[in-house]
Amino acid sequence: MPPSVPSLPRRVARILRTSLFAQVACALVLGIVVGKLWPDSATAFQPLGDGFTRLIKTVISPLVFCVVVVGIAKAGDLKAFGRIGLKALVWFEVASTAALLIGLVAANVVQPGSGMHVDPSKLDASAVDQQTQGGALPSTTEFIVNALPTSFVGAFADNALLQVLVLACLVGAALLHLGRTKVPQVLPAIEQAQHVIFAVIGFVMRLAPLAVFGAMVHLVGNYGLGVIKTYGKLIILCYVVAALFLALLAAALKLLTGLSLWKFVRYSRSEMLLALGTASSEVAMPRLMQKLRKAGCRDDAVGLVLPTGYSFNLDGASIYLSIGTLFIAQAVGVDLSLSQQITVVLVLMLTSKGMAGVPGSAFLALSATASSLGVIPAGAVALLLGVDRIMDSMRVATNLLGNCVAVLVVSRWEGALDADRAKKVLGGEIVVTVEDEEPHTSEREQPQSEVAAAVPARTAKETAREAG
Repeated sequence: MPPSVPSLPRRVARILRTSLFAQVACALVLGIVVGKLWPDSATAFQPLGDGFTRLIKTVISPLVFCVVVVGIAKAGDLKAFGRIGLKALVWFEVASTAALLIGLVAANVVQPGSGMHVDPSKLDASAVDQQTQGGALPSTTEFIVNALPTSFVGAFADNALLQVLVLACLVGAALLHLGRTKVPQVLPAIEQAQHVIFAVIGFVMRLAPLAVFGAMVHLVGNYGLGVIKTYGKLIILCYVVAALFLALLAAALKLLTGLSLWKFVRYSRSEMLLALGTASSEVAMPRLMQKLRKAGCRDDAVGLVLPTGYSFNLDGASIYLSIGTLFIAQAVGVDLSLSQQITVVLVLMLTSKGMAGVPGSAFLALSATASSLGVIPAGAVALLLGVDRIMDSMRVATNLLGNCVAVLVVSRWEGALDADRAKKVLGGEIVVTVEDEEPHTSEREQPQSEVAAAVPARTAKETAREAG
């Protein structure tokens, strides 16, 4: 008797029950509908997204610390860890500079702000101050000094990833120096703490659909969809340039590692959709760290490159800043010369590195760029207030994929990538999930054909021993 096929409603219910991607996708659509129909409810639903982001952020610093310490200790080579960091910085600088240049060229060709003839004196410059909360981007010296922790606990309390990375490197180096004979219980304790953190992440991720729903209601309800008509040319240009940049990243990834970016997107689609829905790349970091490790990247490479990229490799933000600067200049009728545009690139190369974690950092970077040129009125930055939130999806997706590509490329460059495993995982030949860290539930390491082939091989060996 042939097995009964579940009805369509049952199949849909099973998918919604078991697939995070399906749950987040439904929450995304529902949030847009509710925000459009009942915009007055936007503020009421905002705590759903904010609360989820807070919960995820509480585990990011401990997770990064554990992964980096364990990665250094198990790799047993501090010099290799230093090489990974240096190669990551080289890749970050090349990628972010390429993003700036591509954005600049595209803005010159398309000229999204031409013909607007905006009078900057009529713009409300104080609105920019409200967006930035009176903050300022750190100078290069301040950025370097701020990366050094003032206390062990303070780095975790402030959720300062660069400070946590410094502490993790010091602890990992100390464990290598002392050896496991002098401190035999420290490394196993950190590994066990890592398992606990991953379990906590599994619990929190069950709330992801609620977070996406609340974030989308807030976005659509507060900002509406009308802004797309007003800034349509700018929005389309930014998204098209981001897609072009990702295509170049895909080509570089294929050339340097043999891996497909599209297959990686499919492999990490739940995390990507979650980041897009909440407009935060940080919420996807814990699960992406798990998935990159399971896809064949070594722990120390994942633990160092991915978190560092959140401060040094903001490709999506670089595209937005370069296009945004020229958009503002064109809108107020300022024609920037080639030397001034080179100044824009140089200034943004510095200011974009200190953007992470600073409220209204995009406006601070734009204001700093306008001030350095001396020809764009500071108040003109307010032109982008209405469209900035719409750009979050582009920035988040590009930043996130740019950092994941960096992990894969640097891992391959350092010999810290199991390329064969990566191809099988991304191609679906090895199916892995990250619901928890227990081997019997979190990974299905072998395809069914390999399991079936392994059974008769073991039986033949046992038969030979019995015959002997």
